[in-house]
Amino acid sequence: MADASSALRSRLRVLHLEDSEPDHELALAHLRRGGREVTTRRVDTERDFRAALQDDWDVVLSDFNLPGFSGLIALEVLKESGRLLPFILVSGEIGEDTAVAAMRNGASDYLLKNNLARLLPAVEHAIEANEQRRARRHADRELAASRQRLSELAQHLQTSVEMERAAIAREIHDDVGGALTALKFDLAWMCRHSTEPQVRERAQAAVETVTHAIESSQRIMHNLRPAILEQGLVAALQWMTSRFERRTGIACALSTSHEGMTLPAGVPLVAYRTAQEALNNVTKHAQARRVTLDLTLAGDTLTLEVTDDGRGLSPGDLAKARSFGIRGLHERAGTVGGWVELTSRPGRGTTLILVVPIKAATDQSPPTIDLFADEHDPSAWGPTR
Repeated sequence: MADASSALRSRLRVLHLEDSEPDHELALAHLRRGGREVTTRRVDTERDFRAALQDDWDVVLSDFNLPGFSGLIALEVLKESGRLLPFILVSGEIGEDTAVAAMRNGASDYLLKNNLARLLPAVEHAIEANEQRRARRHADRELAASRQRLSELAQHLQTSVEMERAAIAREIHDDVGGALTALKFDLAWMCRHSTEPQVRERAQAAVETVTHAIESSQRIMHNLRPAILEQGLVAALQWMTSRFERRTGIACALSTSHEGMTLPAGVPLVAYRTAQEALNNVTKHAQARRVTLDLTLAGDTLTLEVTDDGRGLSPGDLAKARSFGIRGLHERAGTVGGWVELTSRPGRGTTLILVVPIKAATDQSPPTIDLFADEHDPSAWGPTR
């Protein structure tokens, strides 16, 4: 293997853009002085140069001035082809400003024809630098592909979680809810028909316990799969904020640019879950006295902003390795082509912003999760107190 590798390194495939045969032979002689086995092709027109780029080469040497063509144009042609090849200008006359401009535009080096002693080292250095660029490009592509696969997996997991939540909520509604409602009716019948005061008293207490269980089941079901979203995102957020304020005692206000919004499938659930996660974090960590939600649909962009006046987050809090709630919000937003921004200052509160371009959401929306498509209202089980 080592001998084969050494043999490959000793070979040099050179595409030479040069209109002078003597200059071509001189350059070839300088390359062979280092003991390299040189395979070369000389071309002097743009057409031949474009055709020659289809073959495999280690380096391109180019004169600066050719009839009807130039080294700078050849450099542009090489870039347009997408081939990652080192490009060295070799000319009898080239100004320093022009040479610097060519280097900035992607040329690997430039040499004067009256000083070709540096040609072979320049070619070897350019090839080595090009191999490093190839390796970096390959690594960047692999990293981008890995990130894309990870993002797709995270989005798939988010969708799977929502589907599982919907399935569990359906089972709670159909099985637990139905059984509790039937039990409540039976206990109510016992209250009405029993003549024993103690039995009626115990039955009434049982009715209250079952009613509490039904309410708890409804709350769990709404957390799993908010059926109120079927009435629209604005109505769902109004319900969420009022319920949050009653439960925590923290003032919570919602403002919106539209009373009703027609949004692509998937977007209302993403916005709802984002607001839900933000309010949960306020309850757990913020020590806030007031929270505001601002929902805006302007042009083709939906924006949800959740702001609290709590203790805020430090940079260390935002950089925690296990901040999965925040990461989950980013991945959830990505399922509909959106993104999340989080800003906070210690003692100054926290602001979370969800932005969803509606066109992107239309293109990327996950399948609609609708496991409640029946005539029942899953938020209402029998008579409640």
